[in-house]
Amino acid sequence: MSTDAGRMLPEVTAESRDFWTGGFNGELRIYRCAECRGWIHPPVGACWRCRSRSVGPEVASGRATVASFTVNHHPWFPAFPPPYAIAVVELDEAPDVRLTTCLVDVDVDDVEIGMPVEVTFEAHDDVSLPMFRPVVA
Repeated sequence: MSTDAGRMLPEVTAESRDFWTGGFNGELRIYRCAECRGWIHPPVGACWRCRSRSVGPEVASGRATVASFTVNHHPWFPAFPPPYAIAVVELDEAPDVRLTTCLVDVDVDDVEIGMPVEVTFEAHDDVSLPMFRPVVA
């Protein structure tokens, strides 16, 4: 892991590269099995459902629902003053695929389980981190 402006950045691997760089093109790329069509996250070389090795990245809608969240009140990193919300979101395409993410563009007091959210990206040198914000009606 590296840091950029105080944020811990992920180590990019061959399997995770599309996930971490898709945001540069405005795309949330999630692995999907070509055989059973199941979505897979984190990205791995075989489908956990049918064991097929015919898996690779596909563009997801970027829409999700907050399944769980916590509000951080501790000042872990100077670049991220508290409070801020960390959430587990379920992808609309596959509720069994969950991403742990930061919620942005929302007051922490307004975050709710079941809240519809959409992806947005925070670009760094070699990664574009997927974050989620409330869907504006």
